[in-house]
Amino acid sequence: MYTTKVYLSQPDCNVEAYLAKPETPGVYPGIVVLQEIFGVNEHIRDVTERIANLGYVAIAPALFQRQHPGFETGYTADAVEIGRKYAWSDCTASQLLSDIQAAINYLKTLPDVQQEGFGCIGFCFGGHVAYLAATLPNIRATASFYGARITDATPGGGLPTIKGTKDINGTIYTFFGGKDASIPQNQVNEITQELTKYHISHRVFCYNEADHGFFCDRRSSYNAQAAADAWEKVQELFASVLKS
Repeated sequence: MYTTKVYLSQPDCNVEAYLAKPETPGVYPGIVVLQEIFGVNEHIRDVTERIANLGYVAIAPALFQRQHPGFETGYTADAVEIGRKYAWSDCTASQLLSDIQAAINYLKTLPDVQQEGFGCIGFCFGGHVAYLAATLPNIRATASFYGARITDATPGGGLPTIKGTKDINGTIYTFFGGKDASIPQNQVNEITQELTKYHISHRVFCYNEADHGFFCDRRSSYNAQAAADAWEKVQELFASVLKS
């Protein structure tokens, strides 16, 4: 596998991103990986590499680049507080969408990337951002893991992200933990109802014994069984939409 750091040109800054590609020559679908509140840290880099090993070109833009370049951290209580501030006070939905589009545009410049039909996957804050990104015309497959506040907020303020459900393109899979206090069941139900209302191609998975962050094996909330099942579902989604 080939990995490197690249920079996405934006009018106000160059956004750092982590790129992973298969070693075998070929032309592959492109996937954008969206970070938790902890930055493009070891876990997000690992996910990016795992996706590349499945036969995709994966890129993880640093969503906090403008205000906090180079930020990455672990999973302490202090780190959670800092990350939440960066995510909800320092970012805006329009900037995040612009950075994701910049990542897609960069992938389009690579000769080993398919030019049509991109995917995205996000976790925690990135799960919320993935729901936003699903509205971009180039995104055809979205995996959103435990994206909090989809029903009642959007980064930087404005209408809740759920209000954009009608504009989602392609297929979206959402993943939640039944023990996740930050996303109560009524919010999962509301998301499901909106996706159904607007006839969005979707599946909603809720793991009753899992908590927030269940996919991350660096966190105390890691749930190996739920993570393994969700990963199978992600592979199914990307293969059926992007490789068919």
